[in-house]
Amino acid sequence: MYQILDSCDILLPFLKIIRKIILPIFYIGVPILLILFGIIDLGKAVIEGDEKEQKKIQKVLIRRFIYAILVFLIVAIVTMTINAVGESGGEDTGSWASCWARAAK
Repeated sequence: MYQILDSCDILLPFLKIIRKIILPIFYIGVPILLILFGIIDLGKAVIEGDEKEQKKIQKVLIRRFIYAILVFLIVAIVTMTINAVGESGGEDTGSWASCWARAAK
């Protein structure tokens, strides 16, 4: 007759969007875009030939590399933290871990 839905069934579509779309964008897309835009800016400065501008863009490029690494690491740390909390064994966290695992499928 009626199927009883648990909280995971309700949240599953949102978790799938987060796990399959949003996390990969932050994990892969943002660092690549930061590095790519930095290289484009450096290329423009080299073509213009302005030495002062090249030094300025090099500093910006280095900061973008650092930001790209930080974004990559922050997403990895958050993912590992979520997995560690889910595997810690509590009653509520166990259901969270299983729901997070179901979102990966």
